Amino acid sequence: MATNVNAPKKATSVSLPEALLSEASNLGVNISQAAEAGLARAVSDKRAELWLKENADAIASSNAYVERNGLPLEEFRKI
Repeated sequence: MATNVNAPKKATSVSLPEALLSEASNLGVNISQAAEAGLARAVSDKRAELWLKENADAIASSNAYVERNGLPLEEFRKI
């Protein structure tokens, strides 16, 4: 999930382990950017998880159809 670098920012307080912050600082890691990227990934992962849960019945139904009937238009596949 890409984040809009021009989107308005909101300051927040996050508690992180001191050793991790120290290492990140020593390595020149931009903590705000890293936190934003990590949060964006967590949001994307959670959205995907929720989508799979919400669509589990449809996915199962589609898979069952293919198991019973094969892939639609399978006779036209070149592989």
